[in-house]
Amino acid sequence: MYLRAGTVHVAPADYHVLVESGYLSLTLEEPIRFSRPSIDVMFTSAADAYGPASIGVILTGANEDGASGLADIAKRGGCALIQDPKTAEIKMMPEAALKATPTAEIFSLDDLAPRLIELSGQPVEVRRRKAV
Repeated sequence: MYLRAGTVHVAPADYHVLVESGYLSLTLEEPIRFSRPSIDVMFTSAADAYGPASIGVILTGANEDGASGLADIAKRGGCALIQDPKTAEIKMMPEAALKATPTAEIFSLDDLAPRLIELSGQPVEVRRRKAV
């Protein structure tokens, strides 16, 4: 499936999603942390394909899936965004992501969308916020 700007892609049940340069592919590899699709698989492949142009977002959730993939995005210079665990219905996922990526930006849900809009309009070179 080819990636197109402005298009939302939803992972089908029971397939991992791999992000590759210009398109998405599906795989039936073993579940990761009992999950397929796995956010870790998708985020790591996005980091591999797009490096500093990648953006990962972790929201509320009941396991640690996504934490190591978000760390991969950050390690490759991409942006790591996490819902503030204090505002999450289920804190496990954002807390695990924050532990794996302590440099991630933390937002309430109300502030997350404006940050994503801001990032989408910036060149990759200026996307990272300076540490405060």
